[in-house]
Amino acid sequence: MIERKTIHRIGLVAIVTLLAADPAFAHHMMGGRTPSTFGEGLLSGLGHPVIGIDHLAFLAAVGVVTGLAGLNLMLPALFVAVSAVGVALHVMGVTIPGAEIMVAASVILAGALVARGAMSSTTLWAALFAAAGLVHGYAFGESIFGAETSPLAAYLIGLVVIQSALAIGIAALTRRLAADPIAPRLAGAAIAGVGLAVLVQQFVPAG
Repeated sequence: MIERKTIHRIGLVAIVTLLAADPAFAHHMMGGRTPSTFGEGLLSGLGHPVIGIDHLAFLAAVGVVTGLAGLNLMLPALFVAVSAVGVALHVMGVTIPGAEIMVAASVILAGALVARGAMSSTTLWAALFAAAGLVHGYAFGESIFGAETSPLAAYLIGLVVIQSALAIGIAALTRRLAADPIAPRLAGAAIAGVGLAVLVQQFVPAG
């Protein structure tokens, strides 16, 4: 009989494989076209954090930290809320230089902290979630920039729903990993690896 810890670790290896498969996975549900209807805006908002591998990796970090450290769910809510602010800033034409680089850096930092077991400081994670939420949201805003009010509102609804669901769902699942000291470190290393791959690609585009 395979031990439960072994199953957890196998699962993490599978996640690493999926995350590492294509760090440059598409960031746009509409194939580069700005959503023009409520339905398209909702679909784009629901899909963007999932198909953007760097965003998905950070959400995984949010869930892992929340679950393993038993953090208040207001912390993931903080990340989600500030990401909506980031979208609004982009739509209003505010410029945040190097946002994509900062997104990748936030993923690396979150993964490294998880891998080191630094998950007990609420203040540290609140600051990281707030800062990361702003730049992740700003990056999200690129796919909805120039949209009308209806698809923009739908996009924000989808974005809030999917990010909240993923963060809370991952938190619930990872609470079961608390007894395994290796699994969280593997998860952190995987998250940091995704961030590093995305960061490298910012400077060395695929040929």
